[in-house]
Amino acid sequence: MKKFRIKTEYITLGQFLKATDHIGSGGEAKFFLLENDVLVNQEKRIERGKKLYPGDLIMVEQKEYLIVNDPKNQS
Repeated sequence: MKKFRIKTEYITLGQFLKATDHIGSGGEAKFFLLENDVLVNQEKRIERGKKLYPGDLIMVEQKEYLIVNDPKNQS
């Protein structure tokens, strides 16, 4: 499992897919989610705007990611 660090409160599923190189642009997110199984906390999701928070577990293309806070961004 890979850890995916975020500096903000959350990241959208579309932003996550782009940042992890599963898609090349944000416009591809809708089609990618319709054609591929993307699980957020073991539930299939198709909403590119789904908010991902620290602690969420994402499974995409046989890869697992855990969303975590960037420790450099803690107050």
